[in-house]
Amino acid sequence: MVAGTSKSEGRIGLLNGFAAYGMWGLVPLFWPLLKPAGATEILAHRMVWSLAFVGVALLVVRRWAWAGELLRQPRRLALVVVAAAVITVNWGVYIWAVNSGHVVEASLGYFINPLVTIAMGVLILKERLRPAQWVAVGVGFAAVLVLTIGYGHPPWISLCLAFSFATYGLVKKKVNLGGVESLTAETAVQFLPALAYLIWLSAHGHATFATEGTGHAALLASTGVVTALPLVCFGAAAIRVPLSTLGLLQYLAPVFQFLLGVVYFDEAMPPERWAGFGLVWLALVLLTADAWRFARRPKRHVEVTEASMATPAPADA
Repeated sequence: MVAGTSKSEGRIGLLNGFAAYGMWGLVPLFWPLLKPAGATEILAHRMVWSLAFVGVALLVVRRWAWAGELLRQPRRLALVVVAAAVITVNWGVYIWAVNSGHVVEASLGYFINPLVTIAMGVLILKERLRPAQWVAVGVGFAAVLVLTIGYGHPPWISLCLAFSFATYGLVKKKVNLGGVESLTAETAVQFLPALAYLIWLSAHGHATFATEGTGHAALLASTGVVTALPLVCFGAAAIRVPLSTLGLLQYLAPVFQFLLGVVYFDEAMPPERWAGFGLVWLALVLLTADAWRFARRPKRHVEVTEASMATPAPADA
């Protein structure tokens, strides 16, 4: 009976994992629906409505004890402010990139994010890498060089998304809050500046919320659901499936985003871009194979593996 229950829990976790990363992967289809709102207005609505959604959810389940504890810990509270600032950059760049025709380059940011996370672990946390991980990071660096030569400039969108999300993951690890609680705390920090911006926008006649019809207003309000729902699914998956499985599932989102960029949005893929992506994918294959091999070793060997396979709730796309 216990084995059957365990298998059922595993299936539920896997389905929730696919749902979470599937939604994050398909979200480029959503942001263009919010035009003619600009990226900054969409971002502000996302902050405001996300807090409203998760706030109601936490009221329903009566899960507020963490908030009092957080307010009594200034260092953790400061880290939440940093996380809110970093994810604001990430969200804003991503929305702008999608609505400006850079879906493929945005997907690259999340492909190289695990490599950036490992590099930051070495530079900031003084972690030691295994040879295969060094090779993967080196191949990833070569990919960025190839893309820089191809573009005529560094892939700034990809690098900004990768570094902002890697920093966000690092800070979230220090804060140590659950996904929904963390999103609530971060959007609480974002709420007043976002609301003030929307009021200013409306006062100057530039807001689209009340001028483009009920459907447009409903879509802007639904940014809260689009942000929080995959996070809920991710939380359900994280407690039911192994870390190594989540580490593999995390690649679903950028794969879907890449395919949408090439097939649906018909973005150009010149040879140098294919070469750069090919090198990134090679680096990820090396990284994943090494992490999978080490995940099966005794506990004392797994610390660095977790840096490469860990998947902080992306709240990004």
